[in-house]
Amino acid sequence: MPDFTNQALLTYSSNRSALSNIATGTIMAPFTMSKTAVNNDYVSNDDVTYVVTITNSSASALTNITVTDNFGAYSYGALTLYPLSFVGPVLYYINGVPQANLVPTQTTPTLILTVPTVPASGNVTLVYEVNVNQYAPLDVNDSVINLAAVTELTGISATATIVAENIPQLAITKSISPNPVIDDQVATYTFIIDNYGNTESTDAVLTDTFNPILSNISVSNDGTELVLNTDYTYNAATGLLTILSGTLTVPAATFSQDANGVVTTTPGFTTVVVTGTL
Repeated sequence: MPDFTNQALLTYSSNRSALSNIATGTIMAPFTMSKTAVNNDYVSNDDVTYVVTITNSSASALTNITVTDNFGAYSYGALTLYPLSFVGPVLYYINGVPQANLVPTQTTPTLILTVPTVPASGNVTLVYEVNVNQYAPLDVNDSVINLAAVTELTGISATATIVAENIPQLAITKSISPNPVIDDQVATYTFIIDNYGNTESTDAVLTDTFNPILSNISVSNDGTELVLNTDYTYNAATGLLTILSGTLTVPAATFSQDANGVVTTTPGFTTVVVTGTL
């Protein structure tokens, strides 16, 4: 809908009149603000870069304006949590031309900085990096909504939303028993695969070249014996074991928040056991 409409009345020949068409117009605010995240998804301890642009369409420059960023603040019971932490620096551009970096007056729990000038009929761009900290929600469909605003200009603000990335995040540890192991003795290798992501993994491929080479091997996953050439392959001449894609399922992690709002990740996991004679 247009911001305003206008219609003219024409009178003539004493008692005659005519109406004009209805003219419409839009009032454009002289100041606008936009905010985007260079990467629009995140995982725990990720770094995110934000780009904030302030445009001045008026005939006068803005000077010494205060820009704030709430670092994704949200309510958790009686607490206010800030899931993003400042990393910096704050890059400052006027009409695309780099200027000296800005030094914030505050970086925790929110960002406050002074922008020296926004030129008439021009714009400034601020670029800065933050870290996804221990208060960021990590489950499927979780998000962080980040608000930036200009204190001196009522209603001039912008938000950017980043979402928790729906992926597995795997880590693996390996152990051997007994240790030390005697030549010609049966050795057991145990692999624990942890998943710190919010989505289960079903396509992981596990490879290991045993040195010394194992003979007469058996392979199990969470207590279930795996089938040679169906679930895994083994080259007895080189010691190369490959557990094939689709064999291992590593459950998604689960997430909880304590009374202080700190997010704890409990990884899902699966265990692979390989036994053989040295």
